[in-house]
Amino acid sequence: MELADYLYTYAFLETSHSPLILPQGMTGEVMLVKGDQVSALVETGISRSSWQSDDEKIVQMAVCHDRVICEMFKQVTILPLRFGTYFDSLENLLRHLASQEKEYKSKLDKIRDKTELSLKLIPHTFQQPVVTQKGGRNYFLGKKQEYENQKNFANAQNSEKQKLIDLITKEYNLPAVIHEQKEAIKIYILVNIKEKIYLAEKFLNWQQACPRWDLVWGDCLPPYHFI
Repeated sequence: MELADYLYTYAFLETSHSPLILPQGMTGEVMLVKGDQVSALVETGISRSSWQSDDEKIVQMAVCHDRVICEMFKQVTILPLRFGTYFDSLENLLRHLASQEKEYKSKLDKIRDKTELSLKLIPHTFQQPVVTQKGGRNYFLGKKQEYENQKNFANAQNSEKQKLIDLITKEYNLPAVIHEQKEAIKIYILVNIKEKIYLAEKFLNWQQACPRWDLVWGDCLPPYHFI
């Protein structure tokens, strides 16, 4: 088989006889390879060598990969695959679907009618007062107070973050994946599609309870972090 004929694979989904609107892919239309209970969303004619050494094409293809997955997600529950997933033959893809059928069915059942929401927490920085006088006892007392204020600010900020995480994961009992970085914290939340409006209504309360953070909702996405 020629390299260009390898099967670029976007996602797995339950085999269904109901018609689906298949989106445009990277170079042509995508198609379904149907197994007994699980099918694969694939595209042919995309060779690795045509894009792997071209940064601009990598970005274009990654954007297209996400677009195809999101368009399919609006119609049906899917298991999105990593960008750049290939199978080297139709036979190997069908063999893989058959051997992993039970596992994929279980994962699809887990995320059925659910969506992934992202909540971004951007920390405020402690605003230090402007020092107009240097030296002397009052200056050093001021610096000591400034240090205490900065420590108290950081402790309060951390407490706000933890209370919000506990609220989401313990009180609401929602599955969550937390990525903490210095510049921001992202909380990925798995919710029933019908519950997203309820959480959106709570957003203002969350922001008021976290005055040392800016909270930003992301779009509804396929559950990338929960498969």
